[in-house]
Amino acid sequence: MDEARLCARLASLPAATLPPTDPGPLIAAAVLVPIILSRPPGILLTKRSPSLPRHAGQVSFPGGRIEAADPSPAAAALRESAEELGIDPARVLLLGCLPDYATGTGFRITPVVGLLPAGLPLAPSPREVAAVFELPFPRLLDPAVPERRRARRNGAWREFWVWPHPEHEIWGATAAILLGLAELLRSES
Repeated sequence: MDEARLCARLASLPAATLPPTDPGPLIAAAVLVPIILSRPPGILLTKRSPSLPRHAGQVSFPGGRIEAADPSPAAAALRESAEELGIDPARVLLLGCLPDYATGTGFRITPVVGLLPAGLPLAPSPREVAAVFELPFPRLLDPAVPERRRARRNGAWREFWVWPHPEHEIWGATAAILLGLAELLRSES
């Protein structure tokens, strides 16, 4: 998928500059869903440091809580991406937001989609990031790849999405957001 087709498919996304909405009982968070414009394009993902207090060792998009000083979810996603990966916000072309995703751990995540140029230098924070990798578009766009699984947690059965990857376990909110992006990209314009 080339850059023009990709942008055309994502043109219907709501603006990434809207102010944060009242999260209610959930903690407002934002992540950058970074699409790297390589051949083929890929989705940039991180594996969180095992020493972090929350979601340690999990695969995620760069992002985190929306702070009071952040004027929008996009601003929060760009700030967190700069902190975690050293991504210069000026190098990100924001396209819009995917629907918010509520987690079982008390967060309401706004996924902000942005394009990154191929070869953009990254400087992962060793305190926050254990690994950086890409999920290639052919895997993202293959409807047979994501899996629905069940597991028992805190005495209750939970269902969640898993996006199989040869080296990393992509599951939960990250996998669900990837599924939403893949469905949008596969849909007819």
